Amino acid sequence: MIGLVDHALALNPNFARGWYVSGVLRLWAGQPDLAIEHVETSLRLSPRERTGTPLTEIGAAYFFKRRFDEAMAKLLLSIQYNPGYTHSYRILAACYAHMGRLEEARAIVARLRAMTSQIVPSVVELRNPEHRELYLSGLRLALGEAE
Repeated sequence: MIGLVDHALALNPNFARGWYVSGVLRLWAGQPDLAIEHVETSLRLSPRERTGTPLTEIGAAYFFKRRFDEAMAKLLLSIQYNPGYTHSYRILAACYAHMGRLEEARAIVARLRAMTSQIVPSVVELRNPEHRELYLSGLRLALGEAE
């Protein structure tokens, strides 16, 4: 898929949705720096028409880079823009947990439980095992489970 989107961007470097999709694919592939760069390019090309959930993707990328303060800021903004998108809450809960802010992590989990019964999602799309474990261990901490 990365090859296809790269080809599309070579044909049309102003394709905002292509840059967003490339960012998501790079995030899944374990390339958070490229993910941030590509999603930010998408936002620059189309600042008014939001494609997907760019703030969540950027927040997730910072989370995987263990830059938790920056991740938290992006994820909180993402929740303001799209309060029904559960993925933002999951990453934010894991982020708070890794920051040692367990009360806030548990409060986010409580908000998440009001929206869905699926607190721990499938993580098969995340190709980097360290990223999977960082995310899942954060969620386990937020849920009050032993690590």
